[in-house]
Amino acid sequence: MPTSENSIQQDVKQVFRGMLMGGADIIPGVSGGTMALILGIYERLVTAISHVDLRLLGLLRRRDWAAAARHLDLRFLIALGCGIVGGIVIVGRLMHWLLAHHATATWSLLFGLILASGVLVGMMVERWDFGSIVSLLVGAVAAFFIVGMVPKIPPDGYWYVFVCGAVAICAMILPGISGAFILVIMGMYFHVTGILHDLSHGAVTGDGLTTVVIFCAGCATGLLSFSKLLRTLLNHYEAATMAMMCGFLFGSLRKIWPFKEPLTAESAAALGLPVDQLEKLHKYRLGPDYFPSQLNGEVLTALAMFAAGLLAVLLLDRLTRGHEHVPPVVAEDHES
Repeated sequence: MPTSENSIQQDVKQVFRGMLMGGADIIPGVSGGTMALILGIYERLVTAISHVDLRLLGLLRRRDWAAAARHLDLRFLIALGCGIVGGIVIVGRLMHWLLAHHATATWSLLFGLILASGVLVGMMVERWDFGSIVSLLVGAVAAFFIVGMVPKIPPDGYWYVFVCGAVAICAMILPGISGAFILVIMGMYFHVTGILHDLSHGAVTGDGLTTVVIFCAGCATGLLSFSKLLRTLLNHYEAATMAMMCGFLFGSLRKIWPFKEPLTAESAAALGLPVDQLEKLHKYRLGPDYFPSQLNGEVLTALAMFAAGLLAVLLLDRLTRGHEHVPPVVAEDHES
């Protein structure tokens, strides 16, 4: 049993980890699930979310609040959630500024982070057999093609809003796949964020509120269902599941490549993208890749930031390895 001081230290660590996850979640092409893997809390997070189940409802009906909190790993989720919100607000603003003013250097840093993360996740795979290798390749190919997709014109109907919420939240907890970018691909990102922007400024409409409620319902459904599936896979097929996640990270590097041509009106029109939203679309890096032809200051800076990203992940791994306290109830494999 950890002491009160140690518990507070753990809470502070979870808040910090949550801030990194929140900052990652709003970066197009980067996933909070990736950061959770780097920080060594991915399995604990998936397990905690999956514990929203019949056993939790039974404990709540009996008003056994302490047991319900332990079953849900509530203290961990609250601390992490506070950090995620703070990360979205604080780290998000910093990342937006960096991507706007130092795009190549920032993406180079992220490229190093993701590449090193993929290597570390690969080292977590206990047994590299034929099945694990196939899982790695499937994950890499799937992520490579997903992050290369372009936005589609969405169909009308609240059913599609629900589906978008469920799919985007699943992507958000998968390493290497950005939930925000999935919404862009499905053609719903600007619609949903536009409604949220209007609501925050007092422009409340019945359609807007209905859309937000249905979208959140889709997110909740997708999160709870997918977390249970992930927990089952990690419990029974850990090597193959971790290998596939490793593949997701390597495949997602296509989106993180630092050198991309800016999206122009002509190239946007050729892709069927809204030309009047070029500024918004540009941050989702839909332009073609290129390889620098000469070793100039920009390239040297990119190489330095790439190296910094590699070292940062190795340092995070060294600092967090072996220090995560997981309550016994969270580690249980089978609960009703």
